[in-house]
Amino acid sequence: MTGFKDQVKALTELRKAQGGKWDNIDPHDAARMRVQNRFHTGLDIARYTAAIMREDMAAYDADSSKYTQSLGCWHGFIGQQKMIAIKKHFGETKRRYLYLSGWMIAALRSEFGPLPDQSMHEKTSVPALIEELYTFLRQADNWELNHLFRDLDEARKAGDSAKADELVKQIDNHQTHVVPIIADIDAGFGNAEATYLLAKKMIEAGACAIQLENQVSDEKQCGHQDGKVTVPHEDFIAKINAVRYAFLELGVDDGVIVARTDSLGAGLTQKIAVTNQPGDLGDQYNSYLDGDVVENAADINNGDVVIKQNGKLLKPKRLASGLYQFKQGTGEDRVVLDCITSLQNGADLLWIETEKPHVGQIAGMVNRIREVCPDAKLVYNNSPSFNWTLNFRQQVFDAWQAEGKDVSAYDRDDLMNEKYDDTELCDQADQWTADFQRDAAREAGIFHHLITLPTYHTAALSTDNLAKGYFGDEGMLAYVAGVQRKEIRQGIATVRHQDMAGSNIGDDHKEFFHGDAALKAGGGDNTMNQF
Repeated sequence: MTGFKDQVKALTELRKAQGGKWDNIDPHDAARMRVQNRFHTGLDIARYTAAIMREDMAAYDADSSKYTQSLGCWHGFIGQQKMIAIKKHFGETKRRYLYLSGWMIAALRSEFGPLPDQSMHEKTSVPALIEELYTFLRQADNWELNHLFRDLDEARKAGDSAKADELVKQIDNHQTHVVPIIADIDAGFGNAEATYLLAKKMIEAGACAIQLENQVSDEKQCGHQDGKVTVPHEDFIAKINAVRYAFLELGVDDGVIVARTDSLGAGLTQKIAVTNQPGDLGDQYNSYLDGDVVENAADINNGDVVIKQNGKLLKPKRLASGLYQFKQGTGEDRVVLDCITSLQNGADLLWIETEKPHVGQIAGMVNRIREVCPDAKLVYNNSPSFNWTLNFRQQVFDAWQAEGKDVSAYDRDDLMNEKYDDTELCDQADQWTADFQRDAAREAGIFHHLITLPTYHTAALSTDNLAKGYFGDEGMLAYVAGVQRKEIRQGIATVRHQDMAGSNIGDDHKEFFHGDAALKAGGGDNTMNQF
């Protein structure tokens, strides 16, 4: 991006060329407004963030410690505050993204009210949330730079050229809050054409990475619920193609497609795949169908479907719903086939929905995938649907038992009990939990770790704590001690909520537009000055 001083120079020449008609326009102020609004469209954002993701993917391939992370955000303000916090605590946003969860859109953003994660919410709410998130992230840039420009004005008024030069350098090297969003398109909300149309809207809103799952659109279930139904590979590949065409049409050539498989927990399919010869992709899909071998024609009843499987005639097991059933114990094999097929047909990253956070289980599948696709990388859901405490305590229990260590002091089924909280086993489990992302990035090919629904839970928890105190004996102290005092001492910018919402930016614009006649809100009587 062109430096601030160069912007001022260019705008000065532009004003001069207008023959006096633009003399009310201050090039310094106009340049400031340009710098404070770096991205003009969602496509600008999509192209910029796609390049970031591609760089991060290459860095991870060279060094697995360079994995990436995100938290799911259901509102632009939540995403904004997350990125402001990251910059405050770590000084940069490198390898930190946002995740847009279809679950949270269904639960929190639908006009129908709270819904289960079954693609019943309005499809337009997905690009709308992407646009909202980037609106708030761009406002964070505007807000942060506005403070730097105010400091620059003060330095110039004071004649402190050294400080002014340093502030210009900070402005020119400002790191944006705009980061990649991995956006959930569920199962595509319809056929491949519907997937293409929605993908375009998502990309135009700023999405550089779209996550697509291999469930049936009209039977879509949350990945952590029962009743999931997958589609044959040819159907899923068509939707991968649709998303790629959407990226290419809009000029986002580096767009990232995350192919998610729910096959580990999905025991049903809606269709029998088309197959032309033994061993082709359709035949491989059908080979996992459960059924009864047909010995003679009398075994075939009215309405039965018969296929050829492994050289024999088979009646696939069909439920009253018309869905077909897979053989028990085939989930991992189907996951591996799904992932290889997706990567070989245009996907960039994989998502394997598992029933527990277990590095060994994930690595077992990824290693099989990497035998065919050596650079396979995962996006992994560190899901709140897992009982993390119980899972890791049981994993340590099992590991200790296998090592011959005495575990008689522990009841494996009761390890959530508080009486175990300060024990050696539970301390070890907490350490394994803390190490999970590092270990999984190194051993299981996980490039991106995300938590789908964290801010859903934090909003509920913080509200519960405030309500308990405020409506109880603490009264106003519950807010003062539990919220405001902590904001002040932790340096959280929202304590000056008028400023965070753009009050100072608006005041500066009033001065640009009205000059000395500007009626500003940030004077001495503004209570925000107490902070």
